[in-house]
Amino acid sequence: MERGDFGDSLSNPWRIDAPEYSFMSPLPFSALSRSEPLAVVVADDVVEIQQLLQLWLGDIGCVVTCVSTGREAVRLLRTQHVDVVITDVLMPDGDGLEIISELKRRQTPVRVLAISGGGNHLRAIECLKFAKGLGAHGLLMKPFNRQQLLDALGLVLSADGTSTTI
Repeated sequence: MERGDFGDSLSNPWRIDAPEYSFMSPLPFSALSRSEPLAVVVADDVVEIQQLLQLWLGDIGCVVTCVSTGREAVRLLRTQHVDVVITDVLMPDGDGLEIISELKRRQTPVRVLAISGGGNHLRAIECLKFAKGLGAHGLLMKPFNRQQLLDALGLVLSADGTSTTI
């Protein structure tokens, strides 16, 4: 697997191309424009995805913590400062929907980027629609490449109307 690729997103038949699900951002990703590094939690039950996102986000100066379940992520969010959660929607032992619900219930400023490749009974588009309905700030369909991740992250960080460059 190349450093900038996570599958072939162009051949993904479930890729979301509707304008309301546009993931491309004009925001540059040269360096963090914050005084503190961006604290990111990656919640995904696939270790290889955790490692790849940790590599890509670490390259731009983020401090990344990876967990394998939604329950681990919720526990971490209660004890650690987090700016952004990147969560798979479907995971065993607590999923991304539970993370989003917990953050909404607590009314935290943590931004959420939901990612999904679907599951046994739901297509990825359906998973992402559920996540959006619960309050995810951004959506990204698996597979995706490095630039698509960074573009989606830029949109998540600027979703409150401010321009954020990372």
